[in-house]
Amino acid sequence: MTSARRSWTDGSLSVRSFLKPHKVAWAVFHPAWIPEALDPTVERLKRGRVVAGAVAAVGVYTFVEGGFAFEEMLENTAIASAVLFFLTPVTVGVMLFVWRRTGTVRQLKRPLLDSLKLLLLFVGCVLTTVGIFRSSELVGLVPRMLLSLVGLWMAFFVMAGAVRLSGNFFGSAAVHRCLPPLLATVTTWLMAVPDLITGDLHGLSLTMGIVFILGAPVTVTGIALLEMRRLKRRYGIRLAAHPATLPPTPAWAPSQVPPQGNPYGHQYGQPGHPHGQPYAPGPGRPYPQGNPYGGYRAHNGQNPYGG
Repeated sequence: MTSARRSWTDGSLSVRSFLKPHKVAWAVFHPAWIPEALDPTVERLKRGRVVAGAVAAVGVYTFVEGGFAFEEMLENTAIASAVLFFLTPVTVGVMLFVWRRTGTVRQLKRPLLDSLKLLLLFVGCVLTTVGIFRSSELVGLVPRMLLSLVGLWMAFFVMAGAVRLSGNFFGSAAVHRCLPPLLATVTTWLMAVPDLITGDLHGLSLTMGIVFILGAPVTVTGIALLEMRRLKRRYGIRLAAHPATLPPTPAWAPSQVPPQGNPYGHQYGQPGHPHGQPYAPGPGRPYPQGNPYGGYRAHNGQNPYGG
């Protein structure tokens, strides 16, 4: 049996879409395989986390002093992408080590590879944008104008993509629902602590510098903890639990991705698996996940065997 797989952008892009870089960014950096939020409260918490994360990523100076330094923003974005390039795999690797007792890496192979592709795509776009602006300084007037236009398009594309990725954190929710808030917390702290250690307070006093520099990571941490607490209490999704052991949860918004939290039910818990069947069927519903043989297609009430 074959499983249907949605395309990366779900066919939402057209030639006209490229006139609006933010629309292209929202389609490219939030692929169709990323699961939707479980409920409106989780979505609101995620948006608050995105705003706080933007403060840390764009820079304290921009928000405190009221100035918009384009070069500083590009530099901060490049630094943030470099941090993410190394930090995200390390953090996910630590969680894989934690999950090893109740599941395997093979069960998470596909969503892990998809997330890695999204990470590499974003880092590549950031480096390309910075390279375009740097190279425009070395050429004549006409090439510089053309490169500047391309660079501006890429800059808006990257900024919109960064906002989008702050919510889904490279589609890591497809691996585990608690990974996005965890990664956001680790990243914001890692970006803020060096400023305190080096004393780079952006011209602010010590007290105000500490307040504004630590404000973003503390806010992100608080919102992330609330988000993970709600996921645990309402849906039984625990950070320390392997995704394959989590109970199936209904999606708040219609989606064609696998039911979360367990998108791997077709591999884990099948008859004959050494861990047995972790999903106790509900009354009158022998298959709480819909069609257990349909891969990424949800059960639609018709014949689950396609007959």
